[in-house]
Amino acid sequence: MDNPRLIHTALISVFDKDGIDDLLTLLAGAGVRLLSTGGTRRYIEAKGYACDAVEDLTGYPSILGGRVKTLHPKVFGGILSRRDVEADREQTRQFDIPDIDLVVVDLYPFEATVARGASEEDIIEKIDIGGISLIRAAAKNFRDVAIVASKRQYTALLDCFGRHGKPATSLEERRQLATAAFAVTSAYDSHIFNYFDGGQHSALRLAIDGAKPLRYGENPHQQGVYFGDFDHMFTQLHGKEISYNNLLDIDAAVALMNDCGDEPAFAILKHNNPCGVAIRPTLAEAFEQALAGDPVSAFGGIFVANRPIDTPTAELMNKVFIEVCIAPDYSPEALAILEQKKNRVLLRTNGKTLPQEHLVRTVLNGALVQQRDNHNETPDELTPATQKLVNPRQVDDLLLANLIVKHSKSNAITLVKDRMLLASGVGQTSRVDALKQAIDKARSFGHDLRGAVMASDAFFPFADCVEIARQAGIDAVVQPGGSVRDQESIDYCDNHDMAMVFTGIRHFKH
Repeated sequence: MDNPRLIHTALISVFDKDGIDDLLTLLAGAGVRLLSTGGTRRYIEAKGYACDAVEDLTGYPSILGGRVKTLHPKVFGGILSRRDVEADREQTRQFDIPDIDLVVVDLYPFEATVARGASEEDIIEKIDIGGISLIRAAAKNFRDVAIVASKRQYTALLDCFGRHGKPATSLEERRQLATAAFAVTSAYDSHIFNYFDGGQHSALRLAIDGAKPLRYGENPHQQGVYFGDFDHMFTQLHGKEISYNNLLDIDAAVALMNDCGDEPAFAILKHNNPCGVAIRPTLAEAFEQALAGDPVSAFGGIFVANRPIDTPTAELMNKVFIEVCIAPDYSPEALAILEQKKNRVLLRTNGKTLPQEHLVRTVLNGALVQQRDNHNETPDELTPATQKLVNPRQVDDLLLANLIVKHSKSNAITLVKDRMLLASGVGQTSRVDALKQAIDKARSFGHDLRGAVMASDAFFPFADCVEIARQAGIDAVVQPGGSVRDQESIDYCDNHDMAMVFTGIRHFKH
């Protein structure tokens, strides 16, 4: 590490005073000259520390209702001057510009102001000008100046001081602080752009903090990093470190469960696809039926419930190899049971787990952005296409089958009976193959398909799928419709006492 550079003068101007006291105590105790403005200066002085006003340095008061306070050559000259460039040193002496060695600044809470639904006037006033300029200037001149652009970096700066035994930073430490500062400014500008863009996607600007290196990506030879605030959505109560593939499955699991309504529901997913789903009067019954749908695929799966896990459910679950379990809560007894397997990941949701409204996927040399498929069909949206109408029991099953097919990889077919997923065919290049896969799987586990219903994520271009379904015992079908040859499937159903409904909504998932 290079020789640390002492801090003689620090400019401190923060909107959020939380966490600043330890830093002030250390700096003031070491005799560092403090410069500040307005409320921050009053806060520092109230703590009993001497603090010079920026206004006295510049000779100008804060003007335009506080919009202009630090935008002055004596401030920016002190930050941007290169200590090893004689021309810079000559000018700072000529204009009596003091060196500023540390800048501690945060930004007006623009994102939080937008989130609380403030007026546009209030939002515009939270676009920081002086603060972001100070951050960029100090970060640019990291060879000579240390920058702290967020209270999240206070600990990092104090750690630097602790390593050196005095208020000082090394070149490498200043570079790291500058990197964190540019992360702050780039995110801030992204939030402002996205507000003005208003969802038009005239350009793509993402700002996601919280980079967490993962053990690896989808496979051990691939690197992986998670960007996001996982702890905001979940509390991990037990188990091993969350993996890249776990995160993909968890996202799919909570998206599915968010659509399952208020009755006790349980789902099991494998490789992002539901392999077991059931709705029952109790959670234990829902788990048993979800597992019965495909007990083989459930091995090492992602288990998710919309009710707290109780003791009876936990006792049943503990007999199965579970990779991850997600629930609103766990009774103390249930938690003790499920914790018996040390690597089993147990997650408690922190309120409603709402995935991102828009999906972003890298492709070629750019990215695709689309709105998440949030449409869930209602009974009123099931438009009869055949002479035979569906009965109330079938409506419940058709809606569940359609919900599950929405969360399954295309081409997808789902078979449901008595609000239980009997089987699905997913990720097939042919819809006929998807149906055959589902039928074969259901039969392999002894499920009786007589009276079951079928959902398809897209229309049938021929009558072959409804013919295969009827031969298996299926008597009701839900599909989006829209094929130029819809009538062929309708005619087949009419001639074979089957009911079919159209939704008008396709649920492709690639």
